[in-house]
Amino acid sequence: MIKVLLVEDDVRLADALAGALEAHGYEVAQVRTAGDALAATPADVVLLDLGLPDMDGIDLCRALRERQDFGDTAIIMVTARGRQRDRVLGLRSGADDYVVKPLAIEELCARMEAVLRRTRKRVGTALSAGPLRADTSTRTVTCEGRPVDLTRKEFDLLVALIREAGGVVSREHLLLRVWQTSWPGTLRTLEVHIGTLRSKLGVPRLIQTVRGVGYRLAVGAPADGRHAAAAAARVSRT
Repeated sequence: MIKVLLVEDDVRLADALAGALEAHGYEVAQVRTAGDALAATPADVVLLDLGLPDMDGIDLCRALRERQDFGDTAIIMVTARGRQRDRVLGLRSGADDYVVKPLAIEELCARMEAVLRRTRKRVGTALSAGPLRADTSTRTVTCEGRPVDLTRKEFDLLVALIREAGGVVSREHLLLRVWQTSWPGTLRTLEVHIGTLRSKLGVPRLIQTVRGVGYRLAVGAPADGRHAAAAAARVSRT
């Protein structure tokens, strides 16, 4: 899972942005100050606001770039400063990209993916669970060694299940992560995609239905303890 360090002193904005990123499958750590950012564990991507209370974000970017443990980290400045000279200064200080607020989460995720493709050598892109292997960079999947041709939504759905392999994933969580909606009318679409995935993968009981809750990829770690007892009694195929 790609790790994101979010450096933002606006608590409400930070919480909203972190929630949206987590819904897209990222692991997010939040800090409010430059001091906390410098003390944080290195991440794959730093999302850096410039208006911090204890240090300007430009100076923080330079300080991070001087640290060896942040050498492979992608830095994206996310700020309200939209003038051309601010963009140039930000990029010259060591940022890999510069995004002006307000921003759309889909665009930010696309920029993060693009920056990671340029700055990293496929770090964190290979996922595996049981007979499944998925590469989120090339968006390819194999099952028991054979390639499986999936649509975009099918791939995103399978990756969401692989990331939680062995645990129960709620229908609401899958709808939010893959379709960016929690509208109940999309549930039928989810069911259809699950059925198509089962058919294409061709492994009986690999994707299991937990009645009234969601789905589980029946490999890897045991089901989440909060659901394990109920899941054991209710797992069945649709």
